[in-house]
Amino acid sequence: MANHVNIKRALISQCSTLINDKIDVLEKMSGDVQDAANNETKSSAGDKYETGRAMLQQERDKYDSQLAQARRLRMQLFQIKPEVHFGTIAFGAVAKTTLANYFIAISAGRIEVEGAKYYVISPQAPLAQLIIGKRAGDTFVFNDRKEKILEVF
Repeated sequence: MANHVNIKRALISQCSTLINDKIDVLEKMSGDVQDAANNETKSSAGDKYETGRAMLQQERDKYDSQLAQARRLRMQLFQIKPEVHFGTIAFGAVAKTTLANYFIAISAGRIEVEGAKYYVISPQAPLAQLIIGKRAGDTFVFNDRKEKILEVF
């Protein structure tokens, strides 16, 4: 059981690092676009100036939207309690199957912990939708491959 908690802590930590890095990049990009908009000088062609500022504002809005999404993901990640043991697959659970290991949390791709690979997927992912509610011993078919759930924690 202690090993399960350590695995979850490591998964959460790596996911947190990924999200924090993404937030840092998005904050810098948003700030750079804002600086560019502030430094945009009015030219003799007024329409060109307005078009440039509008495009910069759209770009900043895009970064701000991505930043808000990344912050929401970070908050979701903080809701996971590593010491909670699951009997069925749910948000915050790790599922080991005959073909792969899955951590139901956020969409973060493949992460390695203690020499094992884990696919970190969001609860909205098609695979997660298929396995949520299942328990050790259950089977499922995904992409024409049958998998058996060996362990849930």
